[in-house]
Amino acid sequence: MKVFRFLFKVLLWFIGISVIWVLIYKWVPVPVTPLMAIRTIQQNNKQETITWKHNWVSIDKISKNLQLAVICSEDQKFEKHNGFDVKAIEKVIKNSSEGKKLRGASTISQQTAKNVFLWPGRSWIRKGFEVYFTFLIEQLWSKERIIEVYLNSIEMGNGIYGAEAASKFWFHKKASQLSKQEAAAIAAILPNPLALKASPASSYIQNRKNWILRQMNFYGPFNLKNPK
Repeated sequence: MKVFRFLFKVLLWFIGISVIWVLIYKWVPVPVTPLMAIRTIQQNNKQETITWKHNWVSIDKISKNLQLAVICSEDQKFEKHNGFDVKAIEKVIKNSSEGKKLRGASTISQQTAKNVFLWPGRSWIRKGFEVYFTFLIEQLWSKERIIEVYLNSIEMGNGIYGAEAASKFWFHKKASQLSKQEAAAIAAILPNPLALKASPASSYIQNRKNWILRQMNFYGPFNLKNPK
């Protein structure tokens, strides 16, 4: 019984701390993520120059073009779902059972939870934590806050984190000044930002960028101002 009481107390402490953590980030800029620290350690171990560019800016200082570009490239149901794309998950499960190559079904909300609160990895334990934190941010943050944190925290190049740093690195301008073409180019590298370059664009990135631009034209206006 003592073991169960101890585990129950640990669970309560974890829930309490995690909820407070998520609530703090509802208003406070995220200064560092686990991935940023891990990448710095990896660079140091490889005796590479330490690169860590990260400049937090509010959502109103991030081009609407980039907001739309990442929605179109990463999660076109972002405005409508509650954190999870059920149909995409079902498709992944079906492909897995048929032995087909697996493709990610992570939403922007899931990617935000993973990047801000967790470590990289594919274990079921980490995935379980990802589901938990995704649920929390969907309940406690607005969609606008989720996309704001996402665009300020994700990896967009080697040692480049967030929209402002990426805009200055790839196009030598502020995130608020990105054109549709430039926004699509940055969105195009998100599947593998360590290997892909937004500029100059390879033929692969150019094709992917063109696809994203078409999706942006089809998607139309969007409104993420739905505070909870």
